Amino acid sequence: MPGTNLTREEARNRADLLRVDAYDIELDLASAREGGTFRSTTVVRFTANTPGADTFIDLVAPRVEEITLNGAPLDPASFADSRIPLPNLAAENELRVVADCEYTNTGEGLHRFVDPVDGETYLYTQFEVPDARRVFANFEQPDLKAAFTFTVTAPKGWVVVSNSPTPTPAPAGSGDGDSQVWAFEPTGRISGYITALIAGPYVGVFDSYENGEQKVPLGVYCRPSLREFLDPEAIFEVTKQGFDYFQEKFDYPYPFAKYDQLFVPEFNAGAMENAGAVTLRDQYVFRSKVTDAAYEARAATILHELAHMWFGDLVTMEWWNDLWLNESFATYAEAVCQSEAPGSKWPHSWTTFANQMKTWAYRQDQLPSTHPIMAEINDLEDVQVNFDGITYAKGASVLKQLVAYVGQDAFFQGVRAYFKRHAWGNTRLSDLLGALEEASGRDLKAWSKSWLETAGINVLRPSIVLNTDGEIESFAVLQEAPALPAGAKGEAVLRPHRIAIGLYELNGDALVRTDRIELDVDGPRTEVPELVGRHRPAVVLLNDDDLSYAKIRLDEDSLAVVTDHLGGFTESLPRALCWASAWDMTRDGELAARDYLSLALSGIGLESDIGVVQSVQRQVKLALDAYTDPAWREEGLSRWAAAAEEHLRAAEPGSDHQLAWARTLAAVARTDGQLGLLAGLLDGSVEIKGLAVDTELRWTLLTRLSATGRADEAAVAAELERDNTAAGQEHAATCRSARPTAEAKAQAWASVVESDKLTNYVQEAVIGGFQQSDQRELLAPYAAKYFAAVKGVWETRSHEISQQIIVGLYPGLQVTAETLEATDAWLASADPAPALRRQVVEARAGVERALKAQAADRAAGTR
Repeated sequence: MPGTNLTREEARNRADLLRVDAYDIELDLASAREGGTFRSTTVVRFTANTPGADTFIDLVAPRVEEITLNGAPLDPASFADSRIPLPNLAAENELRVVADCEYTNTGEGLHRFVDPVDGETYLYTQFEVPDARRVFANFEQPDLKAAFTFTVTAPKGWVVVSNSPTPTPAPAGSGDGDSQVWAFEPTGRISGYITALIAGPYVGVFDSYENGEQKVPLGVYCRPSLREFLDPEAIFEVTKQGFDYFQEKFDYPYPFAKYDQLFVPEFNAGAMENAGAVTLRDQYVFRSKVTDAAYEARAATILHELAHMWFGDLVTMEWWNDLWLNESFATYAEAVCQSEAPGSKWPHSWTTFANQMKTWAYRQDQLPSTHPIMAEINDLEDVQVNFDGITYAKGASVLKQLVAYVGQDAFFQGVRAYFKRHAWGNTRLSDLLGALEEASGRDLKAWSKSWLETAGINVLRPSIVLNTDGEIESFAVLQEAPALPAGAKGEAVLRPHRIAIGLYELNGDALVRTDRIELDVDGPRTEVPELVGRHRPAVVLLNDDDLSYAKIRLDEDSLAVVTDHLGGFTESLPRALCWASAWDMTRDGELAARDYLSLALSGIGLESDIGVVQSVQRQVKLALDAYTDPAWREEGLSRWAAAAEEHLRAAEPGSDHQLAWARTLAAVARTDGQLGLLAGLLDGSVEIKGLAVDTELRWTLLTRLSATGRADEAAVAAELERDNTAAGQEHAATCRSARPTAEAKAQAWASVVESDKLTNYVQEAVIGGFQQSDQRELLAPYAAKYFAAVKGVWETRSHEISQQIIVGLYPGLQVTAETLEATDAWLASADPAPALRRQVVEARAGVERALKAQAADRAAGTR
């Protein structure tokens, strides 16, 4: 819609014109139980550098009742395209806007949820990027900071939480006794996108962080129906470790009056860094047994959002082109805190980082939509699709490289100066780099240009020449810059890398590091004279300790040893690096998918790190579904399913590995025996010692039985009766859309594409069930339907809802040239918006890559 998509130029002009002082926002949520709309009243005070100038304020609302600027009424009919024009400004201005705004069920703006367990209504806000304007009129850009004062009317007995400490509520002015008013104190100067409001009959658990005279109240909240599963002590423990670590490293006290963490329903992201009132997806309140990797991931999220209180909230980017820095810093901070904080349960966090974050980054960086870390963000649509693997994972990887380059002490010294210099203000990348240059004495301009202003990924390979005695005659690190994918902007470049080379020898079955050399790599070939004359080790591992951002390749001899002894590495990080290298080679068609399966079958049983195990399990499934020769696929799936059952039965009872293998088997079970095992576990006729067939695992088993036609509607209804919760309803939706019938697929498609009634989570569940890799023929007719519908979806649905559909329903299971041709024809004729085009192009790239990998696998089958 015209006007809705704020451009950077418009934001820059408005920031040059205005200084915003304060917002007073009154929200009447007495109608929350009925839904529909709520009354929003905003009074904003601001100055204009050029009296007489015109500007606008942002609002998304079905109806505006009143607009008053400096005491003079403006015509409410002037509100259009999500903007209210503000003509002829004075030097000092006061604007009052009264509007009826809408509750949403999409996870954007003020989300409304009714818990089927207690029938109660729960609200929360989600404002990043441009959705504060769905709740109150505001200048929707990060550099127009202000103090925010919220006054909220809500049903009596509710809990209301915002950025400032929760006040004691007073009776509502109407005197009806059914509502109360919460009048919050003003916040400090913050950006509108990190303001927050959470309201409903939530339950809280409280503690405090104390450090000398400092005392910060802490709260953890969830819905009453989840309270029995909440483990606040574990959450407080991680939070306090983060407070200790970040305050010491940043040398700046926590900047807000309290710190609440609220687990909220149907949340689109992992969490959101609202100042002093962090919202997190309530799947982090674990209803059933999960592996330690899930607890590690939750802890990482907690620390990520806590780091944002300084980097993002206290000091905020000027415009969204520095979103990468905001998210990359928090991602780096979460990992280094877990790695170094005293008492941390996950000191192996860099293994997880290498195994998950960098894998995500490498995948994103090879798409046609790849972009420099410091992306050019021209408007809001640009930034909304830029929460990607470049922004988070590659950026954090490069920050890790920067820390290795300048030294950790100098890095944090620069960060301390940055916080002190820019507290409560807005910054650009140059402000941080300037502080780091001062602290380290290094010129970072060339580094920034090479790493932040270019796209693509480098490949590092060892070049080893041996003499007749088996000694190293020459050793060099070769660097390649593969051409960027067609359509990507920019050119491939070679970059400077700080890496370590690890030398490993076999000691029995163990691979032990005997030496490590750290050096700078630059250009296409870097000689390593320190290794000349040495006996060739069993394994040479480039980028050991994962210092740099680059894909690595093993030489032929090292690859042979690793293939036979991958589980022999005594440390988890080199194992993770080798697993990641093998996966990269598989995705790039350098290693056949069937050979990756063989590697997994030989090595995964010896892998102790449960996070790595689960990643390899997911990757094997993807390789079998997408990267194998279709003629061989069933054989590969059968081998993997048989191995999953074997590992499940052999695993230590009650262990994380046992649970991970149960879930893996439930994803691929295919024989009558395997499906009978799933059914037996579900109905209790079969037991595996130590395996808790609890609520979530039951749904996992039932989903596979539904997808294979072994469970009918009666079975789904019976399970839903056992678990008639929001999560249960979502799982039931997945089971129903997973059924292998034309009717089930038609119903699922209609509910998502032809109707807009589903909530964000139920829609996601339906899409997840619809796309079953065993049902390619059944799904084939929906390819044409997708291209007929996708542009209309983009134009009529919210960003979050449309993105779910565009990405989730793309016919990626149809790995054929015809899918590419249909996509290209649509791209050529539909004239899609840039953000829509990007999502479809990324999906197309997955099919193109799969075709290449299938060809490599087919060739391997003829060897």
